Amino acid sequence: MPPRYPRDMTGHGPNPPAGPWPNGASVAVSLVLNYEEGGENSLLHGDAASEAFLSDIAGAQPWPGQRHWNMESIYDYGARAGFWRLHRLFTERGIPITIFGVATALARSPEQVAAMTAADWEIASHGLKWVEHKDMPEEEERAQIAEAMRLHSEVVGRPPTGWYTGRCSLNTLRLTAELGLPWISDAYDDDLPHWIRAGDRDQLVLPYTLEANDMRFATAPGYTTGEQFYCYLKDSLDVLRSEGRAGAPKMLSIGLHNRLIGRPGKIAGLIRFLDHAAGFEDVWFARRIDIARAWAEAHPPRHRERPSAMDRETFVARFGGIYEHSPWIAERAWSLELGPAHDGPVGLANALARIFRSASEEERLGVLRAHPDLAGKLAQARHLSADSTAEQASAGLDALTDAERARFEALNDAYVDRFGFPFIIAVRDHDKAGILAAFEARIDNDRAAEIATACTQVERIATLRLAEALS
Repeated sequence: MPPRYPRDMTGHGPNPPAGPWPNGASVAVSLVLNYEEGGENSLLHGDAASEAFLSDIAGAQPWPGQRHWNMESIYDYGARAGFWRLHRLFTERGIPITIFGVATALARSPEQVAAMTAADWEIASHGLKWVEHKDMPEEEERAQIAEAMRLHSEVVGRPPTGWYTGRCSLNTLRLTAELGLPWISDAYDDDLPHWIRAGDRDQLVLPYTLEANDMRFATAPGYTTGEQFYCYLKDSLDVLRSEGRAGAPKMLSIGLHNRLIGRPGKIAGLIRFLDHAAGFEDVWFARRIDIARAWAEAHPPRHRERPSAMDRETFVARFGGIYEHSPWIAERAWSLELGPAHDGPVGLANALARIFRSASEEERLGVLRAHPDLAGKLAQARHLSADSTAEQASAGLDALTDAERARFEALNDAYVDRFGFPFIIAVRDHDKAGILAAFEARIDNDRAAEIATACTQVERIATLRLAEALS
């Protein structure tokens, strides 16, 4: 059963794993050059209208049934001039890059493909054609993906090592994950790689970028000068380096297009950025396949329980005892909109606590009354739940002196007489002396205040139990 809310709002969480970059680098920089020229919408390519996306023609619209010479010539500039300017820049500096290559565009540019191969650039797939996929039927998109793989291998001489569609559908990530490639990139959700489950296999996702991207020369809000592009890239690198030096190395993707950054006034900003980055020994320029391999070796996928994907019976059997003898809390929590954010102890504790907090007063009191006395008769008779037994033992309540046991029993009796439910405290947060001190302080509370305090402690106990159960 898949999670009922599939989006993952948690990711690596507050303490992401360290980037396993060579020589302790703070940032892995992935320069991506999108090769789309010759793969865009055009009547020549069998499309119904001309291209209208990512060009220097302001407000461009498709021309149904017509070729758009100005648009075609802008794309041609990218292949004829922009690519070679970028090729010289990267090869002269020895900077490895990744190509996002549209298969039909690569097929129409054999000299450029030869230059990419000679430079040992990674050539990943950017789909069959540079077109919109959002309304494409799933089987049609699956067929286009298969044809892109076939054509790419035929043109380049080897299959792609990764995939990025860009103008994707809701099905794209799942369909490309079926290919078994080392990485895919149709996501913008993190500063680090991460794994997703794709059918019966694990798929590594290398998030891409739409903001550290020269496409903003052709969109609003965007860049109008190379200097603006440089400043954005510089600031991005500087912040990520600061985080990396503090122990949290990151990844910076930079998206480039031949027809955009390949223009003289725009490439000047990229050159300034490369000059800036060259001054740091802790910046690693790498192809995406190199980043993927480093990550997969250091951080292989980990399989864990996924509460959000459990059926009701399994969920209740697994978590029905988190709130003492109150499985109804787990039963109701299962019906919430659970997703990946609830697969960890904090998220699941929140889901269970929502049910407890919204329950009737009598139901909440029932949970309080279900808890055993501390070091009471049930403990002595070994009739506690396994969780309660372990918790009381953690604070030494299973090894009291006769005087200590007598003191606990007297306090238990007085507390129950006053409030109508046992004294509740998250014993794992305290030692024996701290528990006694809290007992003696709280027994003088008024009933409303003590109910609120006891409920807070119940939630804390549940959080601690889940942290252990889902570790």
